[in-house]
This record gives sequence, C-alpha cells and structure tokens, in this order.
Amino acid sequence: MPTLLHLDASARRASISRELSAAFAESWRAAHPAGGYDYRDLAADPIPFIGEGWTELCDRVLAHGSTDLDHLAHLVDSPAQAAAWAVVEPLLAQVCAADVVLIGAPMYNYSIPAALKAWLDQITFPRMSLAPTRFVVATARGGAYSPGAPKAAFDYQERYLRDFFAGHFAVEDTVFVTAEWANARQDPHLAQARGKHDASYAAALDTARRLGKEY
Repeated sequence: MPTLLHLDASARRASISRELSAAFAESWRAAHPAGGYDYRDLAADPIPFIGEGWTELCDRVLAHGSTDLDHLAHLVDSPAQAAAWAVVEPLLAQVCAADVVLIGAPMYNYSIPAALKAWLDQITFPRMSLAPTRFVVATARGGAYSPGAPKAAFDYQERYLRDFFAGHFAVEDTVFVTAEWANARQDPHLAQARGKHDASYAAALDTARRLGKEY
C-alpha cells in the first residue's frame, strides 16, 4: 500500500503553495483510495531546532560509520542524545515509511521557510539514503526566478532543495511545481504581471493534479 507524506510550510493559512500541495494530495488520494496519507503543518505545528544532543548523535553516526537508519537508536548513549532522538525518531519513521513526500514551500527571502529547514535538519544524518522515495515540492514565489529571468541567480529555494535531496538523500529526480509572480495579487507595482501570475498559477494547478494521478 503506497503512502504519501504531505507537509506544508507556509506561514499563511490561505497560501498558494498550500493550494498546490492540496491539489496534488487530492489527486493522489483519489488515485490511491487504499493508500496511506500522513499530513503535518510545519508552520502550525513546528519542529524544534536541533540542539547539542542532536550534534552529539550526528557525531556518533560519523564515528561508527553507520548508514542504516534502523540502527540509529542503538548509538544513543547520553540523556541529551536520548532527548534529541525522541524528537527525531517519529519524524524519521514517518519519512522512511513514505513512498512519496509532498512539500508545500513558498519562497521566503530567496530561500525556504525556517519551519521547513528545521524539519530537514532533524531528519538528516550523514551518508543516509531515502532513495527510491519520490519528492514533489509545490512552491510559490513573489516574482519570477525561473531560468532566464533577471532574478534567476537569486533562487536559493529550488536550487537548495534540489541539491539537498540529491546530496543528503540520494534522490536525484525531485519535481517542482511552481507558481510565480504571486506578489502581483497585492503589489500595485506588479499589476502588469497579474496575467503572467494567473497563467503560471493555472499551469501549476494543472501540473499538480496531473502528477498526483501519475505518482
């Protein structure tokens, strides 16, 4: 039975990235009526930042050359590490059980929300692999950052996540579903870009629904 792990990281309850991730999830669940579905709102239910106990546990993983995520618990050898592991274990178990990880993540200040970064930090250990888990990221951006756009070089959102999943999780085929020019909905200075946004948003919704069926 396939399982979808669905995460949202937007600070807005009514956000474009949430709409896109919801469209994928709805389509996926319709295509997999018997499939498992786990949801977490990282903004409303935030993950704590890593602390020294986590760094000690990470050092233990390195020292023992461990790459088996099922044996990380055996490396815990102090109260601080036990407290860190109590946070990590359910999060890691959830992501390891998923066949598809869906993340709704807006661009904040050229990068990702801190709530998402906290989750990534907690579940990531040296030399781990989550392949063949599939990752889909539904994103929204205030302007245009796609290749060829004047601000493409400022994209530390998709570039960061793509590199992160490849470098830390051995997942090379992350798919991004992106709506751009979102600030045209509010900013009078971007009023001329409203048509571009509407087209980008509609295309992203269609892509999210299609991918939900395909995955």
